[in-house]
Amino acid sequence: MTERIALTSFSHGGGCGCKIAPGLLAEILARAPQGIVPPELLVGTETADDAAVYRLNDTQALVATTDFFTPIVDDPYDFGRIAATNALSDIYAMGGTPIMALALVGMPIAQLPPEVIGRVLEGGASVCRDAGIPIAGGHSIDVLEPIYGLVGLGLVHPQRLRRNSDARDGDVLVLGKPLGVGILSAALKKGLLDDEGYAQMLRHTTQLNRVGTQLASLDGVHAMTDVTGFGLAGHLLEMCRGAGLGAEVNLASLPLIEVAARFAAEGIATGASGRNWTGYGAEVDWPSGAPQWQHAMVSDPQTSGGLLVSCTAAAADAVLAAFRQAGFDQACVVGRMAPAGAGPRLRFTQD
Repeated sequence: MTERIALTSFSHGGGCGCKIAPGLLAEILARAPQGIVPPELLVGTETADDAAVYRLNDTQALVATTDFFTPIVDDPYDFGRIAATNALSDIYAMGGTPIMALALVGMPIAQLPPEVIGRVLEGGASVCRDAGIPIAGGHSIDVLEPIYGLVGLGLVHPQRLRRNSDARDGDVLVLGKPLGVGILSAALKKGLLDDEGYAQMLRHTTQLNRVGTQLASLDGVHAMTDVTGFGLAGHLLEMCRGAGLGAEVNLASLPLIEVAARFAAEGIATGASGRNWTGYGAEVDWPSGAPQWQHAMVSDPQTSGGLLVSCTAAAADAVLAAFRQAGFDQACVVGRMAPAGAGPRLRFTQD
């Protein structure tokens, strides 16, 4: 019988918390040369959107994305499930429907037995079966840290494509999943997360955001993105920049994973949370009386986080109904889009 191996012991940062910090990423991308931009490319790199979209014809556009990371949990099967769920979320965030995936696998072959690596792949395959798509191929390499993820391919009608940059002034913001996954991952690494907390972590990180396909068909839904490694504040700022707008968020309205909020109040957070804030904090107006733990929640890197939807106030009830029918029972309105002023783009309040 294979000795139990803690996958997180191989990784310096797990899940979406191992993403390059937003400030450094912006510096790197600023040095990247401009590529070819054909008219069929409906979404490229211009607004840091969730996936690339290429028009095939009048009724179909190809949605293409890739996402992979190092272990956020020790169990290989759960690691595979979380990584696959997270990767497919980018397609749903564009309003698309996945059609197939390719596996991206990097493993320290000398240190992980084949059966452990196989369980990672089984976990990813189980999520793809749930999404109704095949894993049609992939690529594998021998590396120092375990890495797993997917190339996701999907289809969307060009008129139902939902970019992160199409929010409008006066739209309300609806968040589909509660915040705190990164904090739970930090608690897990410290040996503080109990079975109930781990179950909460798995519940949210393995819940497919397939409701995004339905949301894109609703009148009044203008923009969508999924909240992942840059935290709620970071991904909302991307939405604001793309639309040339600002946003206001009420801290009291944010849905939170209760056990994560308790850990945050005890000072537990990921290193990525601080790096995130360093990268975008100048664009945020933070209320002086708000406690530090709330600060950690809005910059917390979410792995397989919730959809953030910008829609008219009149459409909010339909959006919330779609979320709840799909099992997202903590979905709620968290703020609104507003004109961009001379100061910070994103304003948090305690109202």
